[in-house]
Amino acid sequence: MNWLALSDPAAWMVSAAQVIASVVIMTGVLQTLFYFVQLAYAGAALATRPPVARTATLWRRYSEQAPSISVLAPAFNEELNIVESTRSLLALQYPDFEVIVINDGSKDGTLQRMIDEFGLSQVERFVDRSVEHAPIRGFYASPDYPRLLVVDKENGGKADALNAGINCCRTSLFCAIDADSILESDALLRVVRPFVDEPHLTIAAGGTIRIANGCKVDSGRISDIRLPGNFLALVQIVEYLRAFLMARLGLGKMQALTVISGAFGLFRRRHVVEVGGYSHGTVGEDMELVLKLHRLMRDRELPYRIEFIAEPVCWTECPDSVAVLSRQRARWQRGALECFAKHRDMLFNPRYGRIGFVGFSQILLVDVLGPLIEVVGYVLVPLLWALGLLALPWLLAFLAVTFTLGIFLSVATLVLEEIQLRRFPKIGELLVLAAVAVLENFGYRQLSNVWRLQGWWQFVRKQQSWGAMTRKGFATS
Repeated sequence: MNWLALSDPAAWMVSAAQVIASVVIMTGVLQTLFYFVQLAYAGAALATRPPVARTATLWRRYSEQAPSISVLAPAFNEELNIVESTRSLLALQYPDFEVIVINDGSKDGTLQRMIDEFGLSQVERFVDRSVEHAPIRGFYASPDYPRLLVVDKENGGKADALNAGINCCRTSLFCAIDADSILESDALLRVVRPFVDEPHLTIAAGGTIRIANGCKVDSGRISDIRLPGNFLALVQIVEYLRAFLMARLGLGKMQALTVISGAFGLFRRRHVVEVGGYSHGTVGEDMELVLKLHRLMRDRELPYRIEFIAEPVCWTECPDSVAVLSRQRARWQRGALECFAKHRDMLFNPRYGRIGFVGFSQILLVDVLGPLIEVVGYVLVPLLWALGLLALPWLLAFLAVTFTLGIFLSVATLVLEEIQLRRFPKIGELLVLAAVAVLENFGYRQLSNVWRLQGWWQFVRKQQSWGAMTRKGFATS
């Protein structure tokens, strides 16, 4: 090292600028390489377990072996969507299932809408006390809808409501969804595949979440898939495709999946009860449950599988305003950080195998370090170049990692979607999404990282509130 050069303030500033640029660029390169690995594994997963094209084929293959399922739908202030969502659940094509809607102390007309729409009256129901939750105020059912049970309880949060549903259900498997979501009719038949194919190994499986904004809904079903006109909703379609068809499908193939979306996941009840159900005091309860299941099975040195299946789809309404979306993303970031901090001893711990090395490396790179380093890069790298402290090749390297490779990964995910799943029937829609995949890198991605920094700040301050999530309701035909 040239100590004489470092004694020169100008030389020191150039060296410091190069160190900052190196850290930013290398972190971006590591993230991008990890994404490419995920993309390769995602393609392999779809190739080795291709989607079954017809529901009738699924029914013949799995109907006699399919275990009973309880669908748990926690609801808080969901009067706009609750009826459509419940109808979609009752119309699911599955041999043996029940639907349990848990009204978590809603302050709007959620419970009354359910009572009026389905002719419910108060009934008695045995409740197991395997996991803890706030007191239940009553149960509602109707002989006209024998598969439906509505649980009315005091407010305790989403995790608390799901725990109440776990205690009420009478089946070995339960499917946790959001009450503002719509499952495709064959979603249970598709997501149950690993439980039928490998019943002694599979303890959890997740499906794909799609954006319903702009789509037409008829009797609890997506009758016409359309793209929304709102840019924020459009860019979230690209984000969700990238998150599910690349990241989670790839991590599932690697058996290093760290999260199953709270909007759609299937779990073996026994193992969830053994880890104490969903945890209170975190907004990342879905991620934390999966990490607890990994820890349980690894600590007991038992073989297991946690899968992700691409073709079962759950449609949900996404935020289309900056205010609501920023609160959601800050909350997601805070949840990831809470889970990482709570289970940080699993990071690079040989005891936890690939989940400790691969799964937690992904959390560290993407969720913990990602927003901090990316924002530093956005601010400092161009500034240092403008001040003449950083050579042009450094700036070009930063831009290549940040924009070019990001665009490629998004477009590659769209290609994967079209080859294997084909949920967008019109070529024009794919072209629009490809354009959005390019445009999101110029403003939206940077804004998203600012929101994630807000989540970091909330985590540091140990903030626990969810924030208001305004819904507009599904468009009906």
